[in-house]
Amino acid sequence: MPLSAAQRSKIRRLSQPKELAPDEEGGELNIIPFLDIIVNILIFVLATVAVTFTASIETTPPASRSSGVRSDMPSEALNLTVLIVNEGFSLKASGGNVAPGCQGVGPGIAIPKRDGRYDYAALTACAERLKKASEDFKNETQFYVSANPATDYQTIINVVDAMRTASNGEPLFPNVNFKVPQ
Repeated sequence: MPLSAAQRSKIRRLSQPKELAPDEEGGELNIIPFLDIIVNILIFVLATVAVTFTASIETTPPASRSSGVRSDMPSEALNLTVLIVNEGFSLKASGGNVAPGCQGVGPGIAIPKRDGRYDYAALTACAERLKKASEDFKNETQFYVSANPATDYQTIINVVDAMRTASNGEPLFPNVNFKVPQ
């Protein structure tokens, strides 16, 4: 039996896809706006995070003085100490204060600032000279560093770097110990 015009119209109307309202999308969740927000937050975080690279230097913390005699220390040790002061570097060794210009024993600043800046090359040269001053100092590998409370961290690191390696690239004083100023 053939369908009437009204029946055909109703079938055609029911078989057509329904137009949904913009907020009704067939039960699917639209996550694109959520992903946009997450990506923007991620880009903001990555752009504002400071990248920090750290390096470590093996050191021995300051220790209290003991009255015992250590058998592993040489009988004649240099016991070099670098004091970072506002005027430059003052060096002390077993024999006393190092004189200005790293010329023997005497009072004063061993290596004064040059043009208002610390002279790290002169510090390395002075340390090389002191190490070569006696055959007893040849195998010494440690030195002490002490600084004023106002000394910035980068200056201390530059002193450690200047003292660890000689100008020819050989190890000078690779073991660093910190002293607390008294």
